[in-house]
Amino acid sequence: MTSDFPTAAQTKQELRLQALERRDALEIDDRLIWDEAIVERVLALPAFETAGPVSAYWPMRSEADPRPILEALHAKGTALCLPAIVKGAMLFRRWAPWEPIVPGGFGTLVPAPEQLQVKPTILIVPMAAFDRRGYRIGYGKGYYDKALAELGPVTCVGIAYGAQEIAAVPDEPHDQRLDWIVTEAEAIHCG
Repeated sequence: MTSDFPTAAQTKQELRLQALERRDALEIDDRLIWDEAIVERVLALPAFETAGPVSAYWPMRSEADPRPILEALHAKGTALCLPAIVKGAMLFRRWAPWEPIVPGGFGTLVPAPEQLQVKPTILIVPMAAFDRRGYRIGYGKGYYDKALAELGPVTCVGIAYGAQEIAAVPDEPHDQRLDWIVTEAEAIHCG
């Protein structure tokens, strides 16, 4: 017997596609201005006063760009890393601005394999969609949820544009909540 009700995964896929369409439709000039506001809000969070190592992502397509955050943290002497997917799991490799990056699959760029693996204390994560409870929809592979569960206590900050907000993410037991969501307009504490 089949159900006429969509599963959480089917609903997430639909919400993901809608949110990505909204994000992709945003004007690039607006996104560049909003990225500056996101940088200021993220760097003002209390967690970044004693941060390190901090992980972010290399932006793809129309994602909010965390690279200026990483550059500012690097200038303060904060250790940085970027995620890489290796054998089906997310790990984190040391990285600093202007160091080489290589293709990492799924359209990402990552530090070279010979870079030291580190454990971040703060993760800056991308989002396709989010809600104010701190749940996010990513790209559907669950790598961040698995990594957050394995890392133990870390501070997780999602960055996105306000247009990506939805009323409620259909969260599942494996979904990990974010501590903060930062948009061009506000920093939302979800913890």
